[in-house]
Amino acid sequence: MERLWSPWRLAYVTSTSNTPEGCIFCAVSSPAQGEQGDPWRDRLVLVHGDTCYVILNLYPYNNGHLMVVPRRHIASLTLATPEELNELMAFTRDAEAALTEAYRPQGINVGMNLGQPAGAGIADHMHIHLVPRWTGDTNFMSVVGNTRVLPEDMDATAARLRPIFERLRRARS
Repeated sequence: MERLWSPWRLAYVTSTSNTPEGCIFCAVSSPAQGEQGDPWRDRLVLVHGDTCYVILNLYPYNNGHLMVVPRRHIASLTLATPEELNELMAFTRDAEAALTEAYRPQGINVGMNLGQPAGAGIADHMHIHLVPRWTGDTNFMSVVGNTRVLPEDMDATAARLRPIFERLRRARS
């Protein structure tokens, strides 16, 4: 018998609320200070910019599912400064390039959910999702079992993407 393990999802599926206390995006919005950083931030954040950063989704739809997030706690694009908008789009472009290089997806979903009725899990801190897609990546496990099968560990995903983001960031500077 085959077994599928995704231990990082236990906290999500057993929680009584999908709304965390405080803003998780604000908690990881700046690089680690000193020698002891936040292990969660250090594990999931792929690259920091001046006004934005790129982070892996803790509950990914597919391997490589990441988000581009402004550091500042804002709920919509209309509240973003020109500098934030520029870096949001630059990192979104870099994310497309990094996912394409690392995973060779056949497509990428890029999207935002602004406001809770639109599906935003964290409605007060806007972010852009990028999800690599392949033909047939939705299978019986997703449809019948309401379970996603992810073949790569989060640390391996970060290790695969982080050097690409650093290279792309240096090329923009």
